[in-house]
Amino acid sequence: MSAGLTAPPRRTTTHPVDEVLPPRKLAVYGIQHVLAFYAGAVIVPILLANGIGLSDQQLIHLINADLFTCGIASIIQSVGFWKVGVRLPLLQGVTFTAVSPMIAIGTAAGGGTDGLLTIYGAVIVAGLFTFFLAPYFSKLLRFFPPVVTGTVITIIGLALLPVAAADAVGGAGPTLHPDSGRYMAYALGTLALIVVIQRIFKGFMATVAVLVGLVVGTGVAWMLGDAHFDSVGEAQWAGVTTPFYFGWPTFSVAAIISMVVVMLITAVETTGDVFATGEIVEKRVGKEDVARALRADGLATVIGGGLNSFPYTCFAENVGLVRLTRIKSRWVVAAAGGFMILLGLVPKAGAVVAGIPHPVLGGAALAMFATVAVVGFQTLSRVDFHDHRNVVIVATSVGLAMYVTAQPEVSKAVPDWAEIILGSGITLGSITAIVLNVLFHHVGSHRGPAVAGSPGALIRLSEVNAMSREQFVETFGGLFQGSSHVAERAFDSRPFSDTRDLRRAFQEAFYTLDDDEQERLIDSYPDLGADSVADGEAGEDSLRDQSTLGLTRLDDRAHEELAELTSLYRSRFGFPLVTCVRDRDSFDQVLRTGWERLDNAPSQEHAAALVEIANIAGHRFDDLVADANPIHSARTRFAEGS
Repeated sequence: MSAGLTAPPRRTTTHPVDEVLPPRKLAVYGIQHVLAFYAGAVIVPILLANGIGLSDQQLIHLINADLFTCGIASIIQSVGFWKVGVRLPLLQGVTFTAVSPMIAIGTAAGGGTDGLLTIYGAVIVAGLFTFFLAPYFSKLLRFFPPVVTGTVITIIGLALLPVAAADAVGGAGPTLHPDSGRYMAYALGTLALIVVIQRIFKGFMATVAVLVGLVVGTGVAWMLGDAHFDSVGEAQWAGVTTPFYFGWPTFSVAAIISMVVVMLITAVETTGDVFATGEIVEKRVGKEDVARALRADGLATVIGGGLNSFPYTCFAENVGLVRLTRIKSRWVVAAAGGFMILLGLVPKAGAVVAGIPHPVLGGAALAMFATVAVVGFQTLSRVDFHDHRNVVIVATSVGLAMYVTAQPEVSKAVPDWAEIILGSGITLGSITAIVLNVLFHHVGSHRGPAVAGSPGALIRLSEVNAMSREQFVETFGGLFQGSSHVAERAFDSRPFSDTRDLRRAFQEAFYTLDDDEQERLIDSYPDLGADSVADGEAGEDSLRDQSTLGLTRLDDRAHEELAELTSLYRSRFGFPLVTCVRDRDSFDQVLRTGWERLDNAPSQEHAAALVEIANIAGHRFDDLVADANPIHSARTRFAEGS
């Protein structure tokens, strides 16, 4: 570079996750997270205190300690340091999974303070276990494909909805509360207000819809005499939690084992929440991200055991709030953590938040929990449900999760050790999804690479190498639409040493086609959304390709828009618009990229069509291998993606 020239400064863009908002917005959004989170934060200490026989004063200290430590844990997770903290907008709270085991541990140790100290001993050890397990657990991500993460996220959202519904009618129980009609009006009114604000307003007002709903709902309830703040006057202005306030923890092997199991289950839930948040904020989640999140869980749990609190995990409630508000900054959660620390130090301020009526919280929670389930639906949209194994995984996992959620008393029909699993629909559903995915996609007999066919009629590599040309073309000709040239040329590359060698043979054969053969191949592909595809006339492979995003079952308006695009494209270039639908995230993206390609030069589009055909063939090859040998396919795809 000459002396008189200087390189232009590089423009750097900040991801929305890392954006530091103005102080006013940080404060408002942070308070919104605290209000949405508060009820879930304090319920665990309340249930535990009632379960092991603690006094009211001890309960107040537990609540303050819980809020204080929640704030520290949330800052660790969202801000992060070294290899701790995922640096996503994830708020930390005490895991519900630990409630029943902690009550059992405390009761077995004699209840009261003695039981609490045994719980804290188990919590500290389990936290250390989680911290050091984190990097190894993150290496198991290949066992968490979209069929597992999508199922877990969906279950989290669905399983939490009954909690919101119970709040909305004044509490769970065999009979409705006498004032359940009025309570339901508060809940539905709060929900309706949130929806109206989201529909009418844009910008700042839309993002604080939940906060406005909670404030207005509480104000109406207060005017009608259903919101009470008497405890504010009775609460102290300051209350500091001191380490080991109840005494030095005691350690029981049985209690530690129970809490370690809880933390393993919690790690699965955290993984689901991390993936859900990654989807929402549009940031890729990898092994190291999961390891960071789990280290933060483990460290927060150790701190919790020392500061008179309990095991920590990412809170799904606030994952839903991030999706609902579309505010992606992790510094908002850090601000919420700061407010929770203040609440933990100022019991009087916590009493104000505690005055929000449960029906009002229930109405807001209905919106937030449902949006978590929607994130799960979005993840599951990337799953190939033509593969019946995935249907079984999702259906069985969701079915069992809803069974336990709808009938929680079934946990009493099993031994005490099994209550950890059957005591939570989220836990049971998550474990079921993981186990079934391993059984269906990673476990099975392996007698050398099978490369085609279906279970029960597999074609082994040795048989492929022994095929005649006609047999080979019949088996693999469908990789490329309406043309046998590629398969015929790939046949000449025998013998194949492994599945990768076979894949390379098709790639090399494809890229040696002459111009006329390329044009005939491109022209053989059907139009996107064509009736011939939906009717099956274009072949099973085209039907599978295009049904991935529902192009075979579009409504009239979408069908007409796609038909207009494909017609204009064919008129301009003289061949069909070829798109690898499985590489697109949505129907809108298919349309958008299609309209953009209309501006390209014919030679550019000819090359683009060939690339899309190669990608389509790659997916079809994976389908063949997946049907023939799930183990080999899973391992190959993981190796290629890592």
